[in-house]
Amino acid sequence: MNQQVLLQTAFCLPTPDIEALIEGRMIAAIPRIFVNPGRQFALYPSDTSSNALPIEQYYRSNFIPTAQKSLAELGSETVQIKAWAKCERCQVLDDSESLDFLSQLTVWTTAGLEQTRVKRGHIFLAYLRVYRLPQPMEIPVHPSPRFIPLPQPLTVTQDTPVLSQTFFEQRCRQMEERQPPQHPELEELQSAIAKRCCLQQIASLSDSNLAAKELDQDIKEFLGWSSQSIGRFDSDFIWIKTIAEVGNSSDGHTFEKLVRKSLLKLGFTNSRNDPRASLNPEATGGAGGIDFYADAPYPIVGECKATKSEIVPSKTPGQLIQLGNNHLQQDYAPCLKLIVAAGELTPDALRTTLNNQISVIRPETLQHLVELQAQYKGAIDLLKLKACLQDAYGLADDKIEQYLVEVRQDIAVRSHIVQSVKSFQENAGLGEVGVDAIYGAYIGSSPPKPLMPNELRDILIELSSPLTGYLGRSKGNELNRDRFYFLRDLPLIH
Repeated sequence: MNQQVLLQTAFCLPTPDIEALIEGRMIAAIPRIFVNPGRQFALYPSDTSSNALPIEQYYRSNFIPTAQKSLAELGSETVQIKAWAKCERCQVLDDSESLDFLSQLTVWTTAGLEQTRVKRGHIFLAYLRVYRLPQPMEIPVHPSPRFIPLPQPLTVTQDTPVLSQTFFEQRCRQMEERQPPQHPELEELQSAIAKRCCLQQIASLSDSNLAAKELDQDIKEFLGWSSQSIGRFDSDFIWIKTIAEVGNSSDGHTFEKLVRKSLLKLGFTNSRNDPRASLNPEATGGAGGIDFYADAPYPIVGECKATKSEIVPSKTPGQLIQLGNNHLQQDYAPCLKLIVAAGELTPDALRTTLNNQISVIRPETLQHLVELQAQYKGAIDLLKLKACLQDAYGLADDKIEQYLVEVRQDIAVRSHIVQSVKSFQENAGLGEVGVDAIYGAYIGSSPPKPLMPNELRDILIELSSPLTGYLGRSKGNELNRDRFYFLRDLPLIH
């Protein structure tokens, strides 16, 4: 448990600078006074009147939309404090040579930094470890340009850092050693996306807007601007959230499209160029065609039945059998057979599904599957899903929901392991942690599921894969000598 910190003062910085700190774009601030290392304070947003140049010249072009947006949100009577910080280091810059490097690693232009240096005679550069507040704190506007007393003391913890300790230390080294940005092209792409989002205001949850926000978040995480996946979203949630609703309506055509999109989202594909046995949501088969068909990673064929109140008659599974044999011929028998239907099956329909090894699930169950896949990419193992359906011919909802419980538990275990590494690393002040130490921290922290040491190590390696990136890994010379370190949180989404 992180120790509580009592904040009694706030430090004034231009609101665009605070936004850049909260976003993780930079770790530095330019205070008007020297800030003692170790001092902790809330971040009070002010206007940019203290800056040496207008914002169009003071901030780099790719940051100007964010700067303008943050200034537009600044109140005239009250301000919102969103974060607090601890000063880790403060130094004096008095030579022009350092300013170009500083500009590359921050949101300030070289010209803006140079004018600040000329105006003040030097630059105080503070390295700030920034933490988000759980809820913004609103306080009256205060005229002081430096430290101001808070109306009431604020108790905070270090539970919500913008950057993990590892990322923060990496960024400090980058600043101190004058290392240039590693991916300037990606920074420009992110800025272009952010500008588009600012212009559109993301007022409506359109596909294009959410897709842009999703890409924006992925780029920020890759660049190391944020080590936390806070409120991850997927643009496909727009249609995923409608699966059950449409399935329980009379709009069968739209439901067929949604089922096809769902199978694609889960990872199924179709290599056939045949509109009568397709998975293309924009080219449904219509009368005489199979509602959906995929041939990888294994063949699956099925029918959809959207209905408000109708029962599902035996002709629905009968139609699947007939159309499957007609269009797939010898390829039909090896297929997993699936019906997605909202209505209750008649006794004859249920008997037909059992006798012909057809699984039936409701639209709600399909939505639950796709929601989990959207929240945690790759969470649904299609081979395990196949085993579940083959174990439950006829009504398969309970079997699928049981599988989803197991998947969520596996995710909870991994989230707990990531948190165990993070907590141990921070509490012990270590850069990397061995498997034995992590195992002790995990077992002693009321985990969701007990694990053997070898099971824990396998999951640690999984979590440190470049394709997941929740942990980092330093390989040891022997099997159990690997060491791990925290990179970003794996939040549980309910």
